[in-house]
Amino acid sequence: MSNHLTAKVTQYVEENIGVFHQKRIDCLDQLKLTKVLKRKNPYLFKAKQICTSELIVRSLVDAFISSHEETIFGDWLEGLAIFINSLVYSGWKSGITGIDLEFDKDGTRYIVAIKSGPNWGNSSQIAKMKTDFAAARKTLRTSNSGLTIEAVNGCCYGKSRISDYGTHFKYCGQDFWEFISGDTNLYVDIIEPLGHKAKERNADFADSYNRMINVFTKEFANNFCFDNGEIDWSKLVKFNSGK
Repeated sequence: MSNHLTAKVTQYVEENIGVFHQKRIDCLDQLKLTKVLKRKNPYLFKAKQICTSELIVRSLVDAFISSHEETIFGDWLEGLAIFINSLVYSGWKSGITGIDLEFDKDGTRYIVAIKSGPNWGNSSQIAKMKTDFAAARKTLRTSNSGLTIEAVNGCCYGKSRISDYGTHFKYCGQDFWEFISGDTNLYVDIIEPLGHKAKERNADFADSYNRMINVFTKEFANNFCFDNGEIDWSKLVKFNSGK
C-alpha cells in the first residue's frame, strides 16, 4: 500500500477493531445453555464418551463461538473492504438488496456481494445471490439504460479455481483485495493492523469465556447429572429431542 493508504487503513482498523472484539463478548453474554443444548447432537457426546459436564459445555460453547466468530469477523471485514474501496475508487455501501458494495471504474459499475470465504453457501444461497445480481442490474438500468454493469462475488480469504461464472465473477483472497483497491499486496499488508491491542482484547474475552464455562458447567450438573455426578443421559436426550 502507499504510505497514505497504509496510514488511513491502520487508523480505521485501530478505531474499529474493538467493535469485533466487543461483539464476541456480547455474543457470549447473550448465550443460554438451554439454547445451545438443543442445537447439539446428544448421541454424539455419548458415542465419543464425553462424560463430564465441563467437557460437554466446552464442546457446546466452542462450536457456537466458532460459527459466530466467522460471521462477526466476516461482517467486520466487509466494512473494511468498503472503507478501502471508498478511498481508492470512491465506492459506497450499496442500498440494493443482496449487494454490499458499488463502485465505478473505467466506465463500468461494479456490484459486489462480499462473503467471508470461498465456500460460503449452498446451492440455494448461491442461486439467491444470482437472483439478487439480476435484480440489481434491472434496478440500476431503470435509471441508466446504457450503464455497463459487472457483478462480483468477493471473498475476503481463500482461493477460487474459477473466476468467471458467466452470471458473475468470483474473486477470492489476494484477487479480491486487489480488485477493490488496485493494490497487489493489500491482502498481506492488512494483516498487521488487525493485531492492534489483540492481546488485551483477547484477555477480556478469555475472562468472559471462563466465567461462562463455570456458570454453564454448574447449571448442566444441576440439571442433567445424578447426585453421584454421573450424567443422566435419558434426561438430556429427552430435553434435546423429546416432544
